Amino acid sequence: MSRNEAPSELPVGVFDSGVGGLTVLRALVGQLPREDFLYLGDTARLPYGTKSPGTVAKYSVRAAERLAERGIKALVVACNTASSTALPALRERFPEMPVIGVIEPGARAACEASTSGRIAVLATEGTVAGGAYQRAIHELRPDAHVTQVACQIFVALAEEGWSEGEAVDAVTERYLAHLDARVDTVVLGCTHFPLLGGAIARQLGPARRVVDSAATTARATAEMLADRGLATARGAAGTLHLMATDSPERFARVGARFLGSSIAVRSVDAIDL
Repeated sequence: MSRNEAPSELPVGVFDSGVGGLTVLRALVGQLPREDFLYLGDTARLPYGTKSPGTVAKYSVRAAERLAERGIKALVVACNTASSTALPALRERFPEMPVIGVIEPGARAACEASTSGRIAVLATEGTVAGGAYQRAIHELRPDAHVTQVACQIFVALAEEGWSEGEAVDAVTERYLAHLDARVDTVVLGCTHFPLLGGAIARQLGPARRVVDSAATTARATAEMLADRGLATARGAAGTLHLMATDSPERFARVGARFLGSSIAVRSVDAIDL
């Protein structure tokens, strides 16, 4: 990538601890089909949810540095854990670069969607324990009543490719059957969860709104690029460049489920942070 290119023609960098962020990348490509994207999955160090905030910030900054070395115009942090703990460090390290996480756009969309102010957040145990969505929602809507549900098994189901079937329905029912009936909006607070969107929506019923943080992050990114004059002027479709810090083979195999299209192993660059 030439560093002499106009800033608007540089790619958008996308970073995650693994393959889950490919659901965010998929939404970004759908929202911004003419943009180029660089995606880095730090598969050698996942999961981030078990690491200390300081370690997550260190890993996140290093990943962002590798993306910046290749030339990017903005950074999307497609990882809930990194979004909840590392954004201040990333913005300090790259003060001139727009940095967008997945939590604030999801929280904002939930607040706008909810009539009653009763919102449920489905997330991993680590994200629930950190309370980042709860804080973000209350900053925007102090009167909101937020219920958090740790749905850890959803992650394993998504990575195994089990998006439908009796087992998925049983787990979904176990997690969601006793959700407060007054909840009218539910946030998918993990990048893995959109793969189970059909089963989740059936259990929640048609009256509840479901907010996908991947889709809301893509819309927020599009708005940011337009507002800052960073949207590409190209008329042709953009490109994807994928990188992983460990096992490109597994990244390609599992990641295809999240990206929604096949990934050739040879198209995944193995890099070291």
